[in-house]
Amino acid sequence: MASGRSRGSRSRVSLPGVAELLRPSARGPVIETERQASGREAHPQKITVYLSGAELIDLERARLALRSYGISADRGRIVREALAILLADLDVSGESSLVARRLREGRDSIG
Repeated sequence: MASGRSRGSRSRVSLPGVAELLRPSARGPVIETERQASGREAHPQKITVYLSGAELIDLERARLALRSYGISADRGRIVREALAILLADLDVSGESSLVARRLREGRDSIG
């Protein structure tokens, strides 16, 4: 080979099987809100979010679980919906919101 590497020296990424992707997940709190995610439309604003491999697998697992319930959503749509829910909870609950508590716990464990 021109690059000097043999075919056997390449590492392969191990991906989970269907059973792992479709295992049931724990249910979170139910939050009633008027805040809505933007849904399927052109989005002129963009951010870049870096995820761990496990977080990406969890996101894909959620997408497949929703699909098994008859709900078709891409990863971006799921993230926008989750963001709308967390921000609505923050609006309503402030310091005791789920996101504030989790971020506070994460900060305390780092410092």
